[in-house]
Amino acid sequence: MSELWVKGISGLYLGDQVQMHNGVASCINQKHIAKQLTVQFDRVIGNSEADPKHHGGLDRVLHHFPREHYGQYRRWDLMSTFFDAPSMGENISTVGLNEAQVYIGDIVQIGDVTLQVTQPRSPCFKLNLQFGHPKFALAMQESRMCGWFYRVLSEGDINPNDSIVLLERKTDISVAKAMQIYFLAEFDAAQYQILLECEGLAQTWVNSLQRRLDQQSIEDWAMRLYGNAS
Repeated sequence: MSELWVKGISGLYLGDQVQMHNGVASCINQKHIAKQLTVQFDRVIGNSEADPKHHGGLDRVLHHFPREHYGQYRRWDLMSTFFDAPSMGENISTVGLNEAQVYIGDIVQIGDVTLQVTQPRSPCFKLNLQFGHPKFALAMQESRMCGWFYRVLSEGDINPNDSIVLLERKTDISVAKAMQIYFLAEFDAAQYQILLECEGLAQTWVNSLQRRLDQQSIEDWAMRLYGNAS
């Protein structure tokens, strides 16, 4: 299959400067407009993460976030002031493509680069600090307006005028559905197994789901969602 998703990108962003934000190291506010992204298998040249344990890696080389979500978060009064791309720390911003249309395992072409969708963004308390609202991360988790990550299948350059084309669909689980399953309030082995079987799912999510099945319980989300404020 070959399906045009987006003709032209709203913005490309990168940054590698670490900044302290309320005592927490982050690169989220250091992203700036890029004329081009040079994408390698393990990184984007000129881009980095302050916390490589929880961000980045081979399954999360690029973060794609729908620009229209900013407007919705503003309407929900979840932002202390006006924010727009790339305030989420995204590398790719588009209009007209969302988590219900993008599926785990999707293989897409952007410019010279072939990518695979691996997971939704798993929101953490740094978003609360970024947007000045103590429950922003929780709102993202519940609304599933989170964006998604890519692994790199072929290296190359991405330019703002490049189209985004879906080449192949590997699963029937959308990014929104994956987010819903992963963050179910109650333990659900059957649903976890469905998500585990998705081709292309990020290894960190595979490991987390397997731990839940082994322990028959869900991990505590308080520190991730609220940090020390919990």
